[in-house]
Amino acid sequence: MSFTWTPHRFSGGALALDVANSVILRHDDERRTDRFEAPGQMESFPRAAVNFCAERALFGDILPVGQENRSDFIDLREAIDAYFRARILDRNVDGLLADLLEALSKVMRGAALSDGLDAATVHSTLRLIAMPDPDRMKICRNCGWLFIDRSKNKSRAWCDMAVCGNRAKANRYYRRKKEESPP
Repeated sequence: MSFTWTPHRFSGGALALDVANSVILRHDDERRTDRFEAPGQMESFPRAAVNFCAERALFGDILPVGQENRSDFIDLREAIDAYFRARILDRNVDGLLADLLEALSKVMRGAALSDGLDAATVHSTLRLIAMPDPDRMKICRNCGWLFIDRSKNKSRAWCDMAVCGNRAKANRYYRRKKEESPP
């Protein structure tokens, strides 16, 4: 399957969340897609992050994760998702925080370059852990991606209004019309 990295794919608001969101439909076993499993996607992700990620000004150019560190990087991605998803849902995160910190440590020890995607993701994750207003982190009601709500009144419900918001509104409209139509 071929993918294109578009601005929508970087709607998490932080590099670490964009990395976690590289799994599409994470909780749907039949439709789940790991974009990093597709050939060339892990190599092209850093270039797209430089163009589209909300934190792009913090990193400059980002190099791809080295082949020897990819397994640890994927483990970090999964730990990021598990920890922040549980934190958003107000679940006990103590064990998940320990797992996340362990994954962060492992990636940093293996990162060959400080300007690689792995190192940039570690720094982004540490900023998120220390985020002053953790209530701004949410789960998209449509696709399930993690994102930071930077709206003034903290009312954002979708990772990207132009994609997920429109889909949700179209689904509501369709259901309403279907209920209104006579049998």
